[in-house]
Amino acid sequence: MMLERARAEIGALAAFAIAALGLLVFAGVADETSEGETHVFDETILLALRMPGNPDDPIGPGWFDLAMSDITSLGGFVVLTFIVLNVVIYLLMTGKWKNAVMIAGASISGMALSEGLKVGFGRPRPDLVPQLAEVHSLSFPSGHAMLSAVIYLTLGALLARFHKRKRERALIMLYAVLVTMMVGASRVYLGVHWPTDVIAGWALGAAWAALWWLFAWGVLRDKKETANAGKE
Repeated sequence: MMLERARAEIGALAAFAIAALGLLVFAGVADETSEGETHVFDETILLALRMPGNPDDPIGPGWFDLAMSDITSLGGFVVLTFIVLNVVIYLLMTGKWKNAVMIAGASISGMALSEGLKVGFGRPRPDLVPQLAEVHSLSFPSGHAMLSAVIYLTLGALLARFHKRKRERALIMLYAVLVTMMVGASRVYLGVHWPTDVIAGWALGAAWAALWWLFAWGVLRDKKETANAGKE
């Protein structure tokens, strides 16, 4: 019992550290972006992903372009909504309503926050290279990067809780991080986001997922303490 509680406390401290670091990174990137200090960095990365002297042609073979388009769809609104909706339905059917609330709350609030920040910053999409995917919203922060971090990291943390071995939990979280990183990287490769858009999205998304994990941990801890007090 004591060991389980100690692990939970360590997990909470780690989540708090992730949230604090993510918010700090986002604030720093947002400040530098607003002042135009990231312009050279953004342009350098975008041009590095295009053939020298031909910004219309991305580096890599033709099949890689298609692969990036497939990967970027994993962070799209339709795919993420489909995943979240089905997970929430499953959790409700199995009686895990607090987990369902955590997933739904993190996802919906993350989407609202992403759209609000886009309007607030008002940063236009890159025009340095041709865009290889259709986009309709503003650029900062990247919604694909942020929502992928929020949803996949939250789902990964939830799934990891049901596994006792460290290797299994670590592997699950590694997969969640890899998917998040791949989605964000695909947005830069396709020319629809500046690199700093994606970095800010990753940072804020990870922080948002950690904050919701802390919220859920606090609720579940209170529930356990109340139950134990009742038994005494």
